[in-house]
Order: sequence, then structure tokens, then C-alpha cells
Amino acid sequence: MRIAFDTNILAYAEGLGDVQRCGVARHWVERLDVSQVVIPAQTLGELYRVLTGKANRTAAQAREAVLNWSDAFKVADSTWVAFQSALDLTVDHHLPIWDALILAVTADNHCRLLLSEDFQNGFTWRGVTVVNPFAEPRPPLLTRLPQ
Repeated sequence: MRIAFDTNILAYAEGLGDVQRCGVARHWVERLDVSQVVIPAQTLGELYRVLTGKANRTAAQAREAVLNWSDAFKVADSTWVAFQSALDLTVDHHLPIWDALILAVTADNHCRLLLSEDFQNGFTWRGVTVVNPFAEPRPPLLTRLPQ
């Protein structure tokens, strides 16, 4: 099963946030099959902004973190077609444009899950289901992944 990470998963895995969320994010990053994980390029751009803004890391430190993520997992580029889909998502489902772009790129890359806490847990679009890995009880789709 192909899976995409949203920005908050990467930010928590970088240590930004409470201990519980950081631990859960690191759990999934470490246990998922690298060949099955996709990171939308938009996610890495947002991570850079979070690291330099909220975490007060230098530009060089944030760049290093982003490049490390891109070395570890496949990065999926945004396309004009994905952006057009994102526009539709903003109109039809009232999603913020950049979140919609992440979801559209995730779908274009044939992912089944998008791990995120920023969308409605269980929201499904074009075969992608958004799963909040921090939700209790644990979403059923997560039980199908390596624990």
C-alpha cells in the first residue's frame, strides 16, 4: 500500500511538538517500507517554512533536513494537472489550496493513504483516504500497516 506524508508528520518526526505526537510520527516513519512512501514536494516546502519559522532553525539547517527527507523517500512533484485538481478541491470540499495540492499529488501518485492530522480523518478522494495517525481509537486502516 502506497502512503504519503503530510507536513505535520515530518515536523513531528523532526521533534517539533509534544512528546506523544513526535513519538507516533517517528514510529510510522521508521516502520513503513521506504519504497511505499511518497512525500509531495509541497510538503517539503511547508516543512522548510515550519523549520525556519516555528523551530528557528537556520536556512542551512532547514535545507539539510529537507534534503535528508528527499534522500530517504520518493518526492512527488506538483504538476499543473494536480494544481487544477487542487482548485476543484478548494471549491468542492472547501480545503485550503496547499492542503488540496498535497492531496491531489498524493492521488496522482497512486497512494492509498495520506497520513495527516490537518484534514478530516477518514476523508476519501480519488481513492486516497486521509488518516490521522494520532487519533484514538486508532483508525482501522492503520492496523493494516506494519506495526
